[in-house]
Amino acid sequence: MPGKALGEDSPDRKPIRVALLGCGTVGTEVVRLLTGQADDLTARIGAPVELVGIAVRKPNKHRDVPAELLTTDSAALVAGDVDVVVELIGGIEPARTLLLDALRAGKSVVSANKALLAEHSAELFEAADASGADLYFEAAVAGAIPLLRPLRESLAGDRITRVMGIVNGTTNFILSGMDSTGASYSETLEEATRLGYAEADPTADVDGFDAASKAAILASLAFHSRVTASDVYREGIASVSAADIAAAKGLGRTVKLLAICERVTRDGHESVAVRVHPAMIPRTHPLAGVNGAFNAVFVEADAAGEMMFYGQGAGGAPTASAVLGDLVAAARNRVVGGRGPRESAYAGLSARPMGQTPTRYHISLDVADRPGVLSQVAAVFAEHDVSIAAVRQEGRVDDASLVIVTHAATDAALRSTVDKIGGLPVVREVVSVMRVEGEES
Repeated sequence: MPGKALGEDSPDRKPIRVALLGCGTVGTEVVRLLTGQADDLTARIGAPVELVGIAVRKPNKHRDVPAELLTTDSAALVAGDVDVVVELIGGIEPARTLLLDALRAGKSVVSANKALLAEHSAELFEAADASGADLYFEAAVAGAIPLLRPLRESLAGDRITRVMGIVNGTTNFILSGMDSTGASYSETLEEATRLGYAEADPTADVDGFDAASKAAILASLAFHSRVTASDVYREGIASVSAADIAAAKGLGRTVKLLAICERVTRDGHESVAVRVHPAMIPRTHPLAGVNGAFNAVFVEADAAGEMMFYGQGAGGAPTASAVLGDLVAAARNRVVGGRGPRESAYAGLSARPMGQTPTRYHISLDVADRPGVLSQVAAVFAEHDVSIAAVRQEGRVDDASLVIVTHAATDAALRSTVDKIGGLPVVREVVSVMRVEGEES
């Protein structure tokens, strides 16, 4: 297959031959950057880069890339004479098989496939270790934000205790819009779709699947343990109402879909709690000011303290930037004989079930306006060993409501409390329940 040498007039070294799987929005940007920055990339790597082929399903739809590079036979492209395989097709299969074939053959892999890495990273790392190949995946989480490499390398000498972030631009755009305009979820989703921030089928985003895959990857790196997407507790944002947003404002908070990964120690046993769900956070928290389609991740470590990574979490050019960063690292290792970081899963911490994870609730109740309501509700909290941090009663007669914010308790205890309260004769309806993160108020 004919290839296109990039930066041929640079140092006289054997080119690093690259195969690209997928040429959608991100792939097209990768090709553009490879071509436009050829000389700079060659200088950084120490050898020119040669794009030998691009595997796509429908070649006639890719008129922005050289036709001679296009092929529909991805397996043959991977099996050919290439040094690095860049995978941007997404999904589990055929990506899993193609990348395993590449790694077993000693070819380095660069991937942006969060779903694959969240489910099969152990298998991929084992194949990479067996052959001495590199596996890089910076673009799988938070687009252009340099996040995974700091977790894998810069903070390798520290003990990370918590990672909490906004890792999905679509849901952040929707929740930010609801907060700023007071509009409903459905209205804001419609606007996000019209502007291109939401897919025609937004399920993966709004139901939290995308964020859960990213949370699994973050937890695996941060806590040196194997965490898969199935270990992640997941709730989406479809049930978040304009009333929830207004209630958060009344508490000096805003609502974000958060990916939360944390070490939890109970009875001398340490485990990892990983969850994705909407939560109220104080407007003073650094993540509260992250609006629109931007992403940000807040990291807490023993020695380094608190730090935040912020930037564009999606889009063709930002994600391609992360892909190119990985490509340079993998190619440079080929030139100088080095190797990238291996899997670090020595800690082997187990995933803690959501029911055993400590959290806090904001509960809004529609109640009868009569004496003793608060005492009956409080008795249920006491019965389940859940402490009340704040309580506020609003309205009278038919519009009476009770708003309660709890102290930390296990999620199972909080859920049982809510279920029991919902059955009290004085409670007409449990209007909303939302978790609360950040300092207690």
